[in-house]
Amino acid sequence: MDAKIAQAQALFEKFKSCYSRKDFDTCSTLLSELKVKLTEFQGLPPLFQQTQTAVSELLLARSIFEHAVVLSILTEDQEAFERHFLQLKPYYSDIRHLVPSSEEEYPILGLNLLRLLVQNRIAEFHTELELLSPEALKNPCIRYAVELEQSFMEGAYNRVLTARQSVPHETYEYFMDLLAKTVRDEIAGCSEKAYDYFSISDAKKMLMFSSDEELLTYVEEEHPDWQIRDGCIHFQRAKEMVHREIPSLQLINQTLGYARELERIV
Repeated sequence: MDAKIAQAQALFEKFKSCYSRKDFDTCSTLLSELKVKLTEFQGLPPLFQQTQTAVSELLLARSIFEHAVVLSILTEDQEAFERHFLQLKPYYSDIRHLVPSSEEEYPILGLNLLRLLVQNRIAEFHTELELLSPEALKNPCIRYAVELEQSFMEGAYNRVLTARQSVPHETYEYFMDLLAKTVRDEIAGCSEKAYDYFSISDAKKMLMFSSDEELLTYVEEEHPDWQIRDGCIHFQRAKEMVHREIPSLQLINQTLGYARELERIV
């Protein structure tokens, strides 16, 4: 085995040992060292030089970045996830003819789709979807993200929340928890505009909490302006905030001012 590859492989084994022990701080340090090691390999993107060790370099680098993506989920770092996924992506799209496919490819591609959905980057979600092959679209991890996006766009929030119970991969739970919060916030926002109050049992059912304690904790942390009394959640404060008087005269003056400025420019 080439000396550089052997050194990088030994460092990667040390990384995986820390990874299995959930020593994520040490993992992050070792990951930085591994990335420096990868810069010494000529067979990796963007060079793709056909050296004798190119295949070994590609397989090692792909595995490192796959672990980096999952590490970013375990440390709940979305920026690191995006950065590592973009570094990994060429290994899925540009080297299919050089190395065998990875078992982690579809779970990670589906995970990226889920991230885009959570961040409400729907246009990018569909762009990534267009790049996938028909075979990929049949994979359970990809289908899961696609069906979730359809439910979200249709406003079928109950399907979105219940989908948490059937994730195709354990790494999906982090983004599903974030998506569940987004959905609950959306339901809560609509409810406080449509109703004066809800019974606690109805609110628990609407927001799909399994216990009163979870509901009350959510209200306390996310909606402190709601009032809880007589077994009900009252939205009156929120409704009063929505119905504040619109400063119409101020808006008219601003609009006329913009019109005058545009006339001067033209």
